[in-house]
Amino acid sequence: MLSIPNLIRWSLTDCLTARARECWPQIYNLAVRFRNPYAYVDADLTGGDSIKLCRLRYTGDVNVWGFSIWRASHDDYRESSLPTGRTSGTPEDALDTACWFLLYEPPPTMNQCLYPLPPKSTTFLA
Repeated sequence: MLSIPNLIRWSLTDCLTARARECWPQIYNLAVRFRNPYAYVDADLTGGDSIKLCRLRYTGDVNVWGFSIWRASHDDYRESSLPTGRTSGTPEDALDTACWFLLYEPPPTMNQCLYPLPPKSTTFLA
């Protein structure tokens, strides 16, 4: 089982924090926890709530991470698709996808984000 090297942990945290600041102003603070090949991404929202967003799986490539979205209804993470249709991609893609579905609003700086808002669909969460 791959373990995430410390340098990659720091880089991933910086990358996700920068993306949250750039595209998701409703996120006050982003927390990234690590366990074996997984990075768990949680957010503290400006309204005072805290939510789990997603889990990323380290593949050995810093630009390609497996993606699982948090499902509060099942209290688990479920492997999910990104807007590209793939189950792996960049950390920024994963954060944007999780925020689109869990925060239910598009970022105000959509032109700076990688993808347009995907249609509401259960295919990402199923």
